[in-house]
This record gives sequence, structure tokens and C-alpha cells, in this order.
Amino acid sequence: MNKINYQKQLESVLAELNGRNKVPMLLLHACCAPCSSHCLDLLSEFFNITVFYYNPNIYPESEYYKRVSEIKRFLGEIPLKNKAELLEGEYKPSDFYKTVKGLENIREGGEGCFACFRLRLRAAAETAAREGFDFLTTTLTISPLKNAQVLNEIGFEEAERAGVRWLPSDFKKKDGYKHSIELSAKYNLYRQDYCGCVFSLEERRQQIKSKKQ
Repeated sequence: MNKINYQKQLESVLAELNGRNKVPMLLLHACCAPCSSHCLDLLSEFFNITVFYYNPNIYPESEYYKRVSEIKRFLGEIPLKNKAELLEGEYKPSDFYKTVKGLENIREGGEGCFACFRLRLRAAAETAAREGFDFLTTTLTISPLKNAQVLNEIGFEEAERAGVRWLPSDFKKKDGYKHSIELSAKYNLYRQDYCGCVFSLEERRQQIKSKKQ
């Protein structure tokens, strides 16, 4: 199966929107401030953005609140062409653990992650539909460690099910990931060294332990 170039699809949609008088509303699912940085900088040219922080996978609870606090700070500091605000979803870790039950021992990047993607994007799609957003997307494709193909496939499926329009993306492309690192340094953003869940944290600890041996 040939991989789809979601970066080109994104550029096509943005070209379609360029010059329109009415600014469409975008619900941007976000996992953290660093991953949001490039996405917001790019997309605020074309959308009024609501950052949807829905991440019941994040462990521990203190990490969850540290990340959401950092997004709030970042939104208050970065100059954007169009408005951007924050909408926080419900933090209910039990929903995550129920979703990945039986998949806990699969390495990061596998089926456990895909199930987690769907959990979060389904909630985002339902929120976008309920609140009348024109588009929906996620910051997750900014990460070199995330499968943009799978993320977009799930995004399209959940958006169609909810009746909203999915904005395709592969934000890491065109130096997007590099730009996110630059913006993180500029705004002194907290950058975690693991994806977010307890399983990715443990995997990261094991990687560090192995390097020290």
C-alpha cells in the first residue's frame, strides 16, 4: 500500500482556505505545549483555534497538570494572527486503562498506542461535532515517533463518524518538528522525555538504565 502524503493534503486545504473572508473554526487536539507550538504558529493564519487538551493517558496526575498549565502559559504568550483558546477535556485515567487492556506489554508505537489515539480522537471528534467546529485535527503528527499514516486514518474515520471535517496533517514535515524545538526554546517550554502514559514512562526508564550499563 502506497503511503499518502498528508503534508500535501494539508497544504491543499490551506490553499483552499487562503483569502476567504470568513475564518473557519478548528478544534486542535493537543498533547502538550511543545507539540502545539509549530501547529499553532502555522494554523493560526487560517483558523480560529480551540486547543482541546484531552489526554487521560498521561501519568502521573502531576504530569497531566504540568502539561496543561504549560499550554495555558504558551497560549498567553505567543502572538497569533487569529484567536486561540483552550478547552480542557475530562481527565479520567480509567478510560485509558480500559482502552488499552491486554495491550499493556506491546512496545510504544504499536497497537496500544493506536487504541489510545482512537480514544482521544473519538472524544475530539464528538466535541467538534457538538460544538459546531468546521475542522478537526491533532498535534500528534508533529512527533517523529508517531505514525502519521495511522493517526490520519483514525482521524478521518472518527471525524466521518461524528460528522465533522478532518484536517489531514503530517506536521513534522517541512521542518515542522525542528520549528517546534526552536519555539520550545524561545518560550522556555517544558519538554517531557516520554510520551505520557505509565507504559511509555517505564520504557523510557529502561532505555536510560540500559545506556548506563
